[in-house]
Amino acid sequence: MFEKIWRGAIAPIIAALAAVAISSIALLISGNDPIEAFVEMWKTIDSTESVVLIINRAVPYYISGVAVAIGFKMNLFNIGSNGQYLLAALIAGWAGSEVSLPPVLHVMFIFLVAVTVGGLWALIAAILNVTRNVNVVVSTIMLNYIAIGLSSFLLAELFRDEENGGLVAQTKELPASAQIPPLNRVIEFFGFNFAPGVNLYGFLPFAIVLGFAYWLLLNRSRFGYDLRLSGLNADAAEAAGVNPKKMVLITLFLSGAVAGMIGLPYLLADPNFHKYGDAFPTMVGFTGLGLALLGRNNPIGIAAAALVWATIERATQRLGPLGVPPEIGRILQGSFLLVAVIAYEVVRRRNEAAAVASAAAATIAHKHDPPPDPPRESLEKQESPA
Repeated sequence: MFEKIWRGAIAPIIAALAAVAISSIALLISGNDPIEAFVEMWKTIDSTESVVLIINRAVPYYISGVAVAIGFKMNLFNIGSNGQYLLAALIAGWAGSEVSLPPVLHVMFIFLVAVTVGGLWALIAAILNVTRNVNVVVSTIMLNYIAIGLSSFLLAELFRDEENGGLVAQTKELPASAQIPPLNRVIEFFGFNFAPGVNLYGFLPFAIVLGFAYWLLLNRSRFGYDLRLSGLNADAAEAAGVNPKKMVLITLFLSGAVAGMIGLPYLLADPNFHKYGDAFPTMVGFTGLGLALLGRNNPIGIAAAALVWATIERATQRLGPLGVPPEIGRILQGSFLLVAVIAYEVVRRRNEAAAVASAAAATIAHKHDPPPDPPRESLEKQESPA
């Protein structure tokens, strides 16, 4: 067991050390002291407020990573999650501000709109693939640009909030019935109190449920088995009775539906938003691609990757006063991702080579084993007179 844990931890440890080394070189080149910079990073994240902010920031990253991982499990690269969540957030934010429903139903309505829009937008790429054999990577990338352009048009011409003069391109603010309260009261119930102004956003339980549902679907259901089999060997899956075209349609729809949820932590739980506008985060979907790779498409791994990513972003926010270029954070994130992917592949190949060598050694040893003794009944027959 410990050997398995150690093997799984080798790649992240190597990636972390390499990222620190590469970032230190960049800091030296820019004329800054790496030790001073990393000490300041630690001071930035060494507080309850920072931990809460990191968790809040990691939640949409985690959802983005799960959305991409669903496609990765079938070797479908859904590069269009960014456009899917932006379009879904816009339409869900507008629809949610136009209806009046009880609190729980209002939130469920916005969820339904978001996942439907995201899933249907991803379904376009799936249909192009199964009917015209259009590459999913190419179609989803192109659909990103269409989604961004369509979102800009809808926001400017149809969904803009005209009641406030229409000077700012944004939808109406969601009413209180469509907002998810923070988890502070739940935390305080266990005797822990946050400082004033520190709120743990209430979307965290939804992200946890999503991760469990993802694991359950992929590892404990017939559909998940068919999906994984289709990703490993499409011909074998088809021979086993799995319809490959149907699997592409369902998988990309599910991936897009989860991608449609990426913007909901901002819309429903972040008091700085509760509306869709020009200030809405726009690049979270692309971050999910790297997090799915870092997490090896595992929900726990993706969660750890999202927390690391958000921690680096938080840690590098206060480097400006030291004269440290803000690009250092990007270098730290990028080098961590690149080295981790390489290390994962090296470790995987070494493990496979070790497994092959072990199997070969066992086969050779088995060939040299003495033949088993014949049964006693056979010996008695041979010894008995004819």
